[in-house]
Amino acid sequence: MTTGVIPGGQSPEPSGARLPHQRHERAGHEDVHIDDRSRSSVITARAGANFEPVGRSVATARSFVRDTLQGWGFADIVDDAVVLTSELVTNAVVHAGTHADVLCLRSTDGVRIEVADRYPEREVPLQTSAVNMGSPDREGGRGLQLCAALAGRWGVEYTPTHKNVWFQLDLPERSVGTRAAGPSLPAELLPLADGRVRVAVVQIDRKGSVTSWNEDAEEVFGHPSGQVIGKPLTDLAAWPHTPGTGTGIAEALQLSRWEGSYGIRGADGRVIPVYASHLRVRDTAGEPSTVCLLVRDHERAVLQTPSRVPAADSPAVTDGQSADPFEVFIGSPAPDDLDGLLQRTVERARDMLDADSAFLLLATDDETELEVRASTGLPSARQRFARVPVEAGPGRYGSARMPAVHEDLTAVPGAVPLLNGTGMRSVVTVPLKVEGRLTGSLGVAAEAPGRYSNEEALRLQFAADRIALAVESARLGELERLRRGSLSFLVEASDLLAGTLDRDQTLALMAQMTVPTLATWCAVYTIADPASEPFLSYVLHEDEELIDGIKSLLSKIAPPDPVLTPGARVWTAPAEVAHQAALRSSMRSLGLSGGATHQVASGIGPTLATAAAVGGETVVLPLVARNRVIGMLTLGKPTDEHFRQEILELAEDLSRRAALALDNARLYSERTAISQALQRSLLPPGTPHIEGIEVEVIYCAAGEGNEVGGDFYDVFPIGEGAYGFAIGDVCGTGPNAAAVTGLARHALRLLAREGLSGPAVLERLNSAILDEGARSRFLTLLYGEMRPQPDGGAELKVVCAGHPLPLRLRQDGSVEAAAEPQPLLGVIEDLELYEQTVTLDPGDVLLCVTDGVTERREGTRMLGDDGLADVLATCTGLTAGAVAARIMRAVERFASDAPSDDMAILAMRVPGLHNE
Repeated sequence: MTTGVIPGGQSPEPSGARLPHQRHERAGHEDVHIDDRSRSSVITARAGANFEPVGRSVATARSFVRDTLQGWGFADIVDDAVVLTSELVTNAVVHAGTHADVLCLRSTDGVRIEVADRYPEREVPLQTSAVNMGSPDREGGRGLQLCAALAGRWGVEYTPTHKNVWFQLDLPERSVGTRAAGPSLPAELLPLADGRVRVAVVQIDRKGSVTSWNEDAEEVFGHPSGQVIGKPLTDLAAWPHTPGTGTGIAEALQLSRWEGSYGIRGADGRVIPVYASHLRVRDTAGEPSTVCLLVRDHERAVLQTPSRVPAADSPAVTDGQSADPFEVFIGSPAPDDLDGLLQRTVERARDMLDADSAFLLLATDDETELEVRASTGLPSARQRFARVPVEAGPGRYGSARMPAVHEDLTAVPGAVPLLNGTGMRSVVTVPLKVEGRLTGSLGVAAEAPGRYSNEEALRLQFAADRIALAVESARLGELERLRRGSLSFLVEASDLLAGTLDRDQTLALMAQMTVPTLATWCAVYTIADPASEPFLSYVLHEDEELIDGIKSLLSKIAPPDPVLTPGARVWTAPAEVAHQAALRSSMRSLGLSGGATHQVASGIGPTLATAAAVGGETVVLPLVARNRVIGMLTLGKPTDEHFRQEILELAEDLSRRAALALDNARLYSERTAISQALQRSLLPPGTPHIEGIEVEVIYCAAGEGNEVGGDFYDVFPIGEGAYGFAIGDVCGTGPNAAAVTGLARHALRLLAREGLSGPAVLERLNSAILDEGARSRFLTLLYGEMRPQPDGGAELKVVCAGHPLPLRLRQDGSVEAAAEPQPLLGVIEDLELYEQTVTLDPGDVLLCVTDGVTERREGTRMLGDDGLADVLATCTGLTAGAVAARIMRAVERFASDAPSDDMAILAMRVPGLHNE
């Protein structure tokens, strides 16, 4: 860091020790890269500093601004200035990664502070549009938001090489000659004093030794001046070494101004409580010293200044009543959400100990792990929700249950795993406990070694005790809200998964329910059987453009091992392989090669975006159903992100439901495929081409997923020039009826090709049905043999066994029954059936249907035989296909409901001689 102080009028040097690596410059020497143009108000002093882009620069910048403003006597605005500077310097050196130039300007009407970085963002917010300054709960990007809230004026200035954010804090209005004053009070309200009020005036040199001891000091403490002059004040002071104390007596004497309570040992050995005001000055030779004004503690009103905003590390006292210690530390109003409260806590803890970073971890329910929930000065995105075991051991958090101070982490590597690789050297951690139970851990760290001692540990522990109960209450509230949301999520997920039995749709639902609610990306592996390898079945990312890259990456690496053990386990392969492949791709683009990246398969080639997408934590949850691993659900986060424990528990619950739904869909798909294969075997392989005869069939099986039911049809060749046709209806629907259907259809073909007549075929079929015993079902059947004639007609021999009668449509539009009814099959053993001969002339149509057509109902109405005949009468001149289609359309339109019975329509037509 380099700094410069340029006086205007007089040269106020920041009091206290000079900043490290500080360079002072003479008047008139401009600060590098700092805008020095004239302003409307008169500049009376200025101080500038440059900070390197490292984490410790934020704490150094805070100290620089605090010392500068206290040296100028502007203690009233120090707190606001330090907060704003901290945010703006953090944006520059941590988030933008550039040097930061800080310039403090003292003028007649206030203080202007400028923070410039080397990242010249060119987008200037328009005056007519609202400025989106981000969420107040995130760590970065709040500088402008705070400027708008705290500063009297602020702005952003751009140059080709810099972006300069400035803010001005106005001084409070004061009457001439008055530094600070209280109200005018009646005599009876004035503070009481025992006799004469004695103010002990003690002056201490820069080494802490007493150089002046007045008469009131001799009277109050009993020590003659000759006995104490030259002795260190620390020999007489009884400093209260209690948690929450801001500094020791030696540190207090180095501050520009300090007020508070401690004790002085009198000549009789007793400790006399005093209230003191320390003011650091320098003489004409520039030698600094401290003047201490001391009164008895019960007379503190004599010296105490009017109440100010309480400091973060000391409890405030107003009107004799202590302020709430939680509000003192956190500030008022306290954030009403857990993340905001935790972020405020780490920021206050960092500022309280002038640290470079701070972090807060919350314990899991079983207190075996700590989960990172807030940090500042650290790569929080990388650390957020990371989990660290509590008990002692390599890579574990060994000091979580007791306060601990590590002067140099290089001597005890791994003592605080969260800080590995962050450059932090010294750290102090304290537990958060509620009723003796570990609920979390709070820590601050610095890049320099040896920064913290037991005194800082006590101060931090006192702060942790202040906020532990509030944090635990907020955590339980968040946990309750999360659990309620989890229950709603699982109920909705269960409904969606139960609403489908399609395997592909179940896979899609699994992924869509997890992305982006639970994870950034998701992959589902399925395992067909125990002997099969996991197969990548589905990949989803919240950014659709990255899906192909992730799918390509996962297809080139070995899938995770399927294990029956429940719970999420970390899978590092995607992040490692993607990183290596992206590194190789980058090296190749730069003309470089070699190294360990050669081991990556050349076919992967993920882009940097793909590597970033899978670069975070990846977990695998087994999909277990009926004691078998049927797949794996893989969830992933982008670079440096981790899963919350609550999210993993929710994902585990979801995986159990999804596994059962996926297995049900698999079983349903398998059984549906078997059923459909068997049903297709019951249908005729095809309708033969018959010279001179048009044949059209329409078949509809009732029931979802059924291709064959109780109705059936068949048209097949019997011998040379002869064809058999049949249409029948087995009692009932579904698979049981379909079994009799198969028996009937195959028996008809076999018996007809043996040369048997129609009645003989049906009689033998009747015996076969009866032989089925309890499985037998009665059957209505229309069977016939057809022979096309040389003159263009056709001769049919028909047997109608209990079936709806076939209808004959003549060319003149008349409709008549083409057969007589006979007994149905499967009821009585001895059947006496006979066949009837029907002659079809050119242009005639023979229509055969099952009772699903004639018994089509709408309320009390039924289509019936007459209704079917009326529809058929309108089909004169139509082809067989057109006739069947018109009949089917009429049946469908007759009622609004879907058909509940199987239906078969067989239309046979002899083409006309002249018009076709």
